[in-house]
Parts: sequence; C-alpha cells; structure tokens
Amino acid sequence: MISLYAMTCLYLFTGVCHFLYPKVFIKITPSWVPCPKATNIIVGFIEIMLGVLLLIPLVRSYAALAIICLLIAIFPANVKHYFQEKQKNRYVLATMLRLPLQLLLIYWAYTFI
Repeated sequence: MISLYAMTCLYLFTGVCHFLYPKVFIKITPSWVPCPKATNIIVGFIEIMLGVLLLIPLVRSYAALAIICLLIAIFPANVKHYFQEKQKNRYVLATMLRLPLQLLLIYWAYTFI
C-alpha cells in the first residue's frame, strides 16, 4: 500500500507542477511536439488523472499501463533536458541519472498491472 500511495503522490505532484511551473516543462519539450503549451497542460492533467485512477482498484492496472505509456512518451523530453543541461554544464549528473530512472519508474508501474 505504501508503494501505491507513493506512486499516486508522485504523479499528483508532478501533474500539479505542470501547472505551477509550466516554463520548466515547455522548455524541455522537443521541437517536434506540436503546441508545447497545450501539450504541457494535457500531460499535467493526464498525470493527475492517472495518479487518482491508481487509487481505484477496478482501473488500477489500466492506470499503471497508461503510466508506462506516458513514461515512454515523455522520454524524449528527458533526453532533451539532459543535452540542454550538458551544454550548460550544470545538473548533468542529475539529468543523466534521470534517463535510466525512467526504466525503474516503468517497472514500478508494471508491478500494479
């Protein structure tokens, strides 16, 4: 149960951050993504919605599967973020470690399927 609540809090928190700090997320959105501002709002809403849906046993496995899809979809933004920070020579280790962390987050979500 602790794992479930931790995951729920992670996605609720991250989703809310899309609305509180949109510039952070828009800045790392790859240039090929259409309508970065709208995409940021949509992703934030999806993260909040999936965080809530994790708490509902009937749809938990679907929410976890959707989280896996979301993590795959946002991976290019994390790659872009890494290269941006590498160019500026700051937060390089943190953004580099974030890339394999995606795999752990995917596995974590998989445990709820």
